[in-house]
Amino acid sequence: MRLILASLVLVALLLQTEACNHVGEAMGGAMDMIDAYQDMHQADYVGADKYFHARGNRDAASRGPGGRWAAEKISDAKEWFDQIRGDPAADSEMDQEANRLGRDGGDISVLLPPGMDEPTDD
Repeated sequence: MRLILASLVLVALLLQTEACNHVGEAMGGAMDMIDAYQDMHQADYVGADKYFHARGNRDAASRGPGGRWAAEKISDAKEWFDQIRGDPAADSEMDQEANRLGRDGGDISVLLPPGMDEPTDD
């Protein structure tokens, strides 16, 4: 009986640690999305929005399952809100393609507009 109780406590602790990791990943992923959004506005480069969509999703997803979850939920909410505001569904779908490319670890440099170099972390 003690062995079963000890096993249950151990499993509960492991699950709690896993849950905490996912929460931390999600919070970090949300910050990655905010950073990419701020960098997009700072770059102020016409046609670069798809690149920054992908970069935020890539950075968030690289944190693990929690970061990937946060990136997907934030991206979905943003596109839903944009459509409520009147943006065409086709624009949202192109943004979502960029989001998926980033989350899936694709080559996001293909989304850079002509003449723009890939930003570096300074």
